[in-house]
Amino acid sequence: MPLKPDLPHPEPQQRRVGYAIVGIGELSADELIPAARTSEHAYVAALVTSDSQKGNAFARAYDLTEEDVYTYDRFEELKDREDVEAVYIVLPNRLHREYVERAARMGKHVLCEKPLSVNAEDAQAMVEACRAAGVLLMTAYRCQYTPQHWAAREAVQGGKLGPVKLLDAIHGQVEEDPEAWRLRRDLAGGGPLPDVGIYCLNTIRFVLGLEPEWVFATLHQPQDDPRFREVEESMSFMLGFPGGVIANGLTSYGTQKTATLRVLGEQGTVLMDPAYTYQGLSLTISDGHGDFQPKLPDEDQFGLEMDHFAECIRAGKTPWTPGEEGVQDHRIMDALYESARSGRVVRLDRIEGRDVFRGERPQVPGQG
Repeated sequence: MPLKPDLPHPEPQQRRVGYAIVGIGELSADELIPAARTSEHAYVAALVTSDSQKGNAFARAYDLTEEDVYTYDRFEELKDREDVEAVYIVLPNRLHREYVERAARMGKHVLCEKPLSVNAEDAQAMVEACRAAGVLLMTAYRCQYTPQHWAAREAVQGGKLGPVKLLDAIHGQVEEDPEAWRLRRDLAGGGPLPDVGIYCLNTIRFVLGLEPEWVFATLHQPQDDPRFREVEESMSFMLGFPGGVIANGLTSYGTQKTATLRVLGEQGTVLMDPAYTYQGLSLTISDGHGDFQPKLPDEDQFGLEMDHFAECIRAGKTPWTPGEEGVQDHRIMDALYESARSGRVVRLDRIEGRDVFRGERPQVPGQG
């Protein structure tokens, strides 16, 4: 992985929160560690990896020492690091529960990559472990912290589109490596749905602020492709919301990279294309008088979520996307897989109100 030692280093701040990054894969190397270097409220204090040599290389590049690098069997030694107040779990999905629970027992706050786990039962256990330990748990839903997604949400909920009728979300890419852990059901919990399709599901819930009442899904798992021996290649799903709003989602590991969100109202539309990429998000709002593209900053999404969690730690407030938000997506994904197996609509518990599973609203650049 290429290192990025040339990014500007932020000025030290008295109350910045130190993170231990657990897992130095592509996401950590290319996005998380560089994001923390420009963060306002957070910084990387330690690294946890299976490869000490790799960890030491990153330590040298990012102003850490070899004493700041830990292997997984030394994870509990972080308990004595007062400067490590939070851990960011960036491991295969199946390992999330183990490391979240271990971190909670050490009294460390936890930011965990999406999906929160592999099913709703494990995700709920993670929430309960952190609650019992008195630490915060946040699900890393970076798209709920961008100016573009918040502008889309405000257009939808602020009446600019009139009554919303339909939503359409697509997130697909080609997974070429048949040995990738994301293609192993025991490690991933599923195929593209919990990896890239979750952006469709979570963003639909976010822009509406509502929870679905029923779901329906169908999937395709080719029998002659070694990549998909255990998980689906593609899934199509439908979500039914209060008031008759219907959302359609498509996700796949077999299509050219596509990442879109469209919201259709009686008097206007919202289009995000791309909608889930790390940079270059594009938003167009049509309200019957023409198309409008708000001028919004292209912020570092990982830096925004890390800063928000740091601020919540300092203030003792529930983060905007707490563990409960991750659990709810797992409940829905579990129902989608059940629907795909049975061929039937699956009803969900009706949940009244808006943003029921969310916490303190984040400070988002470009938004009031």
